[in-house]
Amino acid sequence: PDAIPSVGGAMDLAVGAKKVFITTDHVTKNGEPKIVAELTYPATGQKCVDRIYTDLCVIDVTAEGLKVIEKVDGLSFAELQAMTGAPLVDATQG
Repeated sequence: PDAIPSVGGAMDLAVGAKKVFITTDHVTKNGEPKIVAELTYPATGQKCVDRIYTDLCVIDVTAEGLKVIEKVDGLSFAELQAMTGAPLVDATQG
């Protein structure tokens, strides 16, 4: 009875966190990109993700775009971009 009304669960964690990191496979089992420019379903929290870890790379989510800061050896940036449904920025050099 004394509880403060709130959404709860993942929504509170995503919105209330100082940093939000996501871990996921880079593509679905069918080979479709999981990193996309626009979501097609309701999200737990919007514009709150800071970094994405996939099995292929690490991406920082910035105002300038999705910056790839690390990628697996042997995978070219062009190959990674082809498997991604949003534009990427190569920040692996320098």
